[in-house]
Amino acid sequence: MSSAPPPLVLLAGNPNSGKTSLFNRLTGARAKVGNYPGVTVERRSGRADLPAGGRVELVDLPGTYSLTARSAEERVAEDALLGRGCPVPAAVIVVADATALRRGLYLATQIIDIGRPVVLALNMTDEAEAAGIAVDPGALAKALGCQVVATVATTKRGVGEVLAAVERALAEEAGEPPAADLPEGLAERLVPIEQAVAGAGLGTTPREVRAAATWALLSLGDDDLEVPEGLRSAVETARRAAEADGVDLDAAIVGWRYQRVDELLREAPKRKADAGPTRSERVDAVLIHPVWGFVAFALVMLVVFEALFAWSEPLVGGIEAAVGATQDLARSALPGGPLRDLLVDGVLAGVGNVVVFVPQIALLFAFITVMEDSGYLARVAFVIDRVMGGVGLNGRAFVPMLSGFACAIPAVMATRTLESRRDRLLTMLVVPLASCSARLPVYVLVTAAVFDPDARLFGLLSVGAAVLLAMYTLSVVAALGAAAVLRRTVLRGPRPTLVLELPPYRMPTTRDVLLATWQRVRRFLTDAGTVILALSIVIWGLLNYPKDEAAAARWEAKRTEIAQTITDPEQAEAATLAVSQAEAGEALRHSAGGRLGQAIEPAILPLGFDWRIGVGIVGAFAAREVFVSTLGIVFDVGSADEESVPLRGALRAAERPDGKPLMTPLVGVSLMVFFVLACQCMSTIAVVRRESGSWRWAGLMVAYMTALAYGASLLVYQVGRALGWGVS
Repeated sequence: MSSAPPPLVLLAGNPNSGKTSLFNRLTGARAKVGNYPGVTVERRSGRADLPAGGRVELVDLPGTYSLTARSAEERVAEDALLGRGCPVPAAVIVVADATALRRGLYLATQIIDIGRPVVLALNMTDEAEAAGIAVDPGALAKALGCQVVATVATTKRGVGEVLAAVERALAEEAGEPPAADLPEGLAERLVPIEQAVAGAGLGTTPREVRAAATWALLSLGDDDLEVPEGLRSAVETARRAAEADGVDLDAAIVGWRYQRVDELLREAPKRKADAGPTRSERVDAVLIHPVWGFVAFALVMLVVFEALFAWSEPLVGGIEAAVGATQDLARSALPGGPLRDLLVDGVLAGVGNVVVFVPQIALLFAFITVMEDSGYLARVAFVIDRVMGGVGLNGRAFVPMLSGFACAIPAVMATRTLESRRDRLLTMLVVPLASCSARLPVYVLVTAAVFDPDARLFGLLSVGAAVLLAMYTLSVVAALGAAAVLRRTVLRGPRPTLVLELPPYRMPTTRDVLLATWQRVRRFLTDAGTVILALSIVIWGLLNYPKDEAAAARWEAKRTEIAQTITDPEQAEAATLAVSQAEAGEALRHSAGGRLGQAIEPAILPLGFDWRIGVGIVGAFAAREVFVSTLGIVFDVGSADEESVPLRGALRAAERPDGKPLMTPLVGVSLMVFFVLACQCMSTIAVVRRESGSWRWAGLMVAYMTALAYGASLLVYQVGRALGWGVS
């Protein structure tokens, strides 16, 4: 016989109110992270122990300023509070920033009006006191008709009192907290909408129906929310009738609620007249300055970039070494055969492809959490929005965009800092255009193979440096251009208006930063990691099967002949290595991936590529940097990286069937342009699918980036060829 589930208690509040910190304190970080059913919005839940020995299930709702749903997060909060598609909550803890109580009470009164038992947690009361703001919890509790507790989540102050208040709220039988009635004129205009709400079954009690009708009136319009058509029609009819009478319903309802909040705050809080500018206001004089704000942000991002490129390198190298040692151990312990090859080169290599991203993901999210919890991320969005808004991107999108130059995987995951789903989708679809570090080996190899290292432009800048700068510039222009096009087409919508608060600066707690970082790393490993592992095994299979047993026997005979005829050990070793390299090249060309590369040759010939480059492109789908090592096998030089002299020489010496050179400067530029714009990274595709919740968006990204890469490369090669540039 199973026991009854514990009562459900929701935790609601504004962003930057300390809600997540309070959640961590209440649950002791015993939280589960998942998605709300049907939407890609993170759901955090955990158990909290009550003072008398009971237990409640605590669910942390997405941060929201009101119950006006313009995003999936706000809709999730509204549905949870009304019990639509999920259990009806037994109580709600509303977290309000004591330094910005007017804004917090706007949301609190909306939740109180639904009729749920409410406990109001006045958080950050220490900062309020330091700023000279005095709040009387008792007076506020009497005015609101709910329990009010002063808290400081970062120091656990008031946490026990919150749990005790929840316990009392669950035990009380005094009925619903009082609700203020709308002015008569507004109430009458809501009647048709309330009838549509009741008819659609979106509310049971009169208060729930009124709350749902108010939500619909303020939310429906320029949105993509799924609601019964009758409800949308009722809202449109009510709006038209109000406009005919010269009434702005949105302004009237919002104004009425703020008037109510102001009445509640008439006696408190009060700020000392001589308090002067706050610490945050003094710091903001620099950090949101039109000039110094950009300078400060550039310095911060320089540190972030240094962390992603340099600080993570020892960790990445350690992981790669550990994976390599594990592969060597398995290779020596297991008998030769297909099973060993699958385990060593498929599964273990696939695991390496997953965990190698962990250091960069962890460092990026640690920095983002620190910037967000400290209040600085809001300043970044404010400063950068002036630039980003011109192409339809939100100011908060700049951090993911810039992070994409290190690696698209953590950059796509960083789009979670954007509140709007449309803004998140737009950003994650263009982030992969940033030239990540995995493209750099391709640029280095091709530039060294086709350009004279001593050649200089204007006697100052080397040609190689100029080409590299051009590739990075192209990636920025392409990303911004793609954002502008997508905002006006598949993700059509108004220019995003950045509405945010500038919270006081706070010192993030180490515990919260580590916990948030670990949760994101764990989600990557369990969700995207499984897809990346599966795709790694598939790519390995394509590049290694089918096997040609006759060819294997022929190459083994050559090795036997070398052993029997060459007595000098060094010469024998060199000859055996050459045979092994040639065998690997033939096996790759015979594999499904190699045949695919040859099959696409007619399609890539107009870009200046032949089947050998085609095989490299197919192999690069596992990861862009694999292009270099794949070419090493194709050109029979064995293991190679971008600094490989034999591979560079092989590329320079490679010829087409008509005897003309394969790798000319024009072909090199065409190839680099292709890699700038193409989505040659299965890991990025897997993460976009996980973050967007649909293969549709991942497929759109692959399709438009492939078309863009092909078109740009075709234009470069054909125009250059027509002008006679670098053809021979």
